Amino acid sequence: MGTIFSILFWGFVIYMLIKKVLSEIGQQTGNPNIIRMSQNPAKEAFDKFREYSTRNVKPKTASYTTANKSVSINNMKGKIFLGIGAFIVIIILFNIFIVIPAGSTGVRTLFGKVKDKEISSGLHVINPLEHIERMTIRTEEYTMSGMQGEGLKAGADQISALTNEGLPIDLDITVFYHLNENKASDVYRELGLNYQEKIIRPEIRSIIREIIAQYNAKDVYSEKRAEVSQKIQERMVESIEPRGIAVEQVLLRNVTLPAKLSASIQEKLQAEQDAQKYDFILEKEKKEADRKRIEAEGQRDAQITISESLTPKYLQYMYIKELKDRVGTIYVPTGGDGLPLFKSVQ
Repeated sequence: MGTIFSILFWGFVIYMLIKKVLSEIGQQTGNPNIIRMSQNPAKEAFDKFREYSTRNVKPKTASYTTANKSVSINNMKGKIFLGIGAFIVIIILFNIFIVIPAGSTGVRTLFGKVKDKEISSGLHVINPLEHIERMTIRTEEYTMSGMQGEGLKAGADQISALTNEGLPIDLDITVFYHLNENKASDVYRELGLNYQEKIIRPEIRSIIREIIAQYNAKDVYSEKRAEVSQKIQERMVESIEPRGIAVEQVLLRNVTLPAKLSASIQEKLQAEQDAQKYDFILEKEKKEADRKRIEAEGQRDAQITISESLTPKYLQYMYIKELKDRVGTIYVPTGGDGLPLFKSVQ
């Protein structure tokens, strides 16, 4: 129904334009045929079409009469109307087909009113009077950084915030987000195309200042940076996603402290690392002392055990065992329990 209405509307517009153009041409040239045609182009076109369809075409003669002129003009008028009709058809065909590329969605507006239903990627037949605004639904990033040319702004664009100690710090941040396709019409209606500057940027700045005020500078600068990023992301999801924008990830990329504060924190961190190092050395020495004490106790117990087992026969056995591999040792049977005799080998 909407397409039929659009065809009728554009047909009427073009008809009125043709009528105005013919009227001006007729007034400038004084041609009565064009003036008559400008008064009712549709009727004239219909009459000429009926005349061409019913009349018999006669062979041309050498004589050039007023009737010949009239036929020539009528032929020219027919071609004009045929060309105009073809032009109208082409315009309508070009306006009822639209292609939405991958990673995008189409928001439809008709006479300034945004329609709720979005157009997904692909080929679609639409009302030629509708305007289709293409909006990306791919993942995008918004960066605010102190580095020149790194963020969306030309100059330094880092965020300044106060910690719970009242100390100022500067932060670089990147937010990854995408537009929810089923909320694209709402975003376009309420925020427009530049929704990044209208909602994402101010929300980032506000939420970061709110979260940073809950931590001290040392925590943000060192061990709790991941926790701060997570809290910022959770707050952004609560604030932005109901507006039709999904937050994927928040990266707290850099934390810049005042020079004196940074040096103080570095010294404190270094002292803590030194203390941990000394604790480790002390624990190591304690374990080494325990090891030596256990080793000494083992040696003492071993000596006690050995001394209790040193009988004369055992000592004789050990003596003989030690001499058996010695060069120059000769075993001489004694027939008793005496020791062997030794003889030097020349």
